[in-house]
Amino acid sequence: MGPPNPESIQLIFKRTHHPIFGLFQKGSPRYNQTMLNPIAALLIEVLEIYKWVVIAAVIVSWLTAFNVINQHNNFVRSLLRILFTLTEPVFRPIRKIIPPMGGLDLSPIIVFVIIWFLQYSIQWASFRYGL
Repeated sequence: MGPPNPESIQLIFKRTHHPIFGLFQKGSPRYNQTMLNPIAALLIEVLEIYKWVVIAAVIVSWLTAFNVINQHNNFVRSLLRILFTLTEPVFRPIRKIIPPMGGLDLSPIIVFVIIWFLQYSIQWASFRYGL
């Protein structure tokens, strides 16, 4: 009896049903992960960009609250107006449900959770159903 040949080792691994060996089989959620539906990829990227808009709005609101930036500057005023226009329609319904508590606005955190859930759901549906 000599050393095992590569074909017998592959046969042993094919017959073993360990979870790690099934990760890259057809039907597995991780199968062909690089090929995401273009529409799903676009939606995920738009949500990712909106996440950065929310981060910028939070930082700018802190800077204006502590008088670090001058609101009378034309560039700053236009930046504030753009960020307000992009984020306020999303923040307003959340603020109606959960008002700011002690000066702490939780709406950006809720928006982050919603964005994460949407990104994960879009990716899951794309991989699961090929959407």
